[in-house]
Amino acid sequence: MEAIDALLSRKSSAMLEFPAPSQKEIQILLQAAVRAPDHCRLRPWKFLIVKNDAREALGDVMVEALKIRDPKATDAMLEKTRGKPLRAPLIIVVIAKIKEHPKVPNVEQILSAGAATQNIMIAAHALGYAGIWRSGAPCFDEHVRVSLGATGKDQIVGFLYLGTASKKPVLPTESMDEYIDYWTGAQKK
Repeated sequence: MEAIDALLSRKSSAMLEFPAPSQKEIQILLQAAVRAPDHCRLRPWKFLIVKNDAREALGDVMVEALKIRDPKATDAMLEKTRGKPLRAPLIIVVIAKIKEHPKVPNVEQILSAGAATQNIMIAAHALGYAGIWRSGAPCFDEHVRVSLGATGKDQIVGFLYLGTASKKPVLPTESMDEYIDYWTGAQKK
């Protein structure tokens, strides 16, 4: 798939099934990830590959986190949370590994990890797979963060659910006009 075609035709798919990217294809996804813009080559990211039984272990971590956040969580809420990592055959967790640097503020490092995340999504699509970038409470939960190895100021950027789309996503057709403006210089007072 041509790069522009991949960019213009990618759409998130929540309904995912097997097959997932192979180990060789996962390496391609990660090679694409590290091509993201990276001021001072800090490499401010870590990629956790979650597949097979590890998806169930991730569900357990998410349940533990929910119990801490909401001690009154019902059994139904806990079971729904436990099943979330099973919605795709492969999950890549992207963590922004924040390093103190005089020229590269934390937000730039998080944006770099976000760009790496987007590169994974585009590369997966170019290889014929589908996925969805999920965040939500687990991204910002301290128990989940620590359980996945995030330390200090590290932040989970997202959970990339990857596999084969159960049904072909429909691309929206929308005008770009509402998102675009042309700046012609500072307004004089």
